[in-house]
Parts: sequence; structure tokens; C-alpha cells
Amino acid sequence: MTRFQLTLFVVTSFATLVAEGAIAADYHLKSLHIDQAFMRATPPGAQVAGAFLTIENRGKDADRLVGASSPVAGQVEIHEMAMDGGVMKMRAVKEVDLPPGAKVQLRPGGYHVMLQSLKQPLKAGDAMPLTLTFEKAGSIDIKVQVEAMGAGMHSR
Repeated sequence: MTRFQLTLFVVTSFATLVAEGAIAADYHLKSLHIDQAFMRATPPGAQVAGAFLTIENRGKDADRLVGASSPVAGQVEIHEMAMDGGVMKMRAVKEVDLPPGAKVQLRPGGYHVMLQSLKQPLKAGDAMPLTLTFEKAGSIDIKVQVEAMGAGMHSR
């Protein structure tokens, strides 16, 4: 390997690590660990989007996700998708329980944060602000990475 190739390899590897670190941001609020936050890009004119993430309660006491907000949406709710008589249905829920030691995934097809009345399109590569509110731990501001349409839950 030439000196140029080695330098290019090191620079490229470092850039990849930095980019992955930006995408794979994780957050801590008291005993809660939040990571893998993403949402999908939206087509022009879309009015809704879902935000997905993982919340781990590393503490000894239960907590609950009780709300969310974002300046990019007129309304933000916690939703759950579930099968009901062979039909997938979505409904707003007041909270998501976070038992001690539990790792809860808000993911496509399950619990998620629903952003409604979007004020702007969500473009792949952007990061959108989202505030999560917990019953006991309080609130935390996070950045949610916008991925391509059809993106799935990260496998980490």
C-alpha cells in the first residue's frame, strides 16, 4: 500500500466513524438511555411521519414515556399499531411503560411517535428535533436522523 493509499484509507475510515457517530447518537436522562432514533423521509405533501427509537430503563424504578413534541409538526402523539381481529390498527396511547431493566423499542408496526401536520418535508440526511417527556425523569431534547423512505429499525 502506498503512502497516499494509506492516508486515503485512514481519512476515509475516520470520516465513516464520525458519520456513524452522528447517526448513532445516544442520549441519557437519569436512568434512561435513548438511542437508534430515526424517522423516514417523506414524499412531497406528506402530512404525517413516524419517529422510532429505543428506550432502555437502566434504573430500579419504573418510568413512562408520556409525551413528545417537535417544532416540525403541528401535533405529536404516541401511537401503537396492533393486530385486532386480523386487521392492523393504529391508535393514540397516553403512555408507554418503561419497567426497570426493560428495553422498549418504538418501531415500525408497534409503538412509535406520530408527527402530524408536518410543517416541512423530511429529507434523508437531515436530523429533526424531538422532545421526549417522561413521567419521572422529565424531558430531553434529541435529534432524530431522517433516513431514506422504507428504512427499518437499526440492527445494533
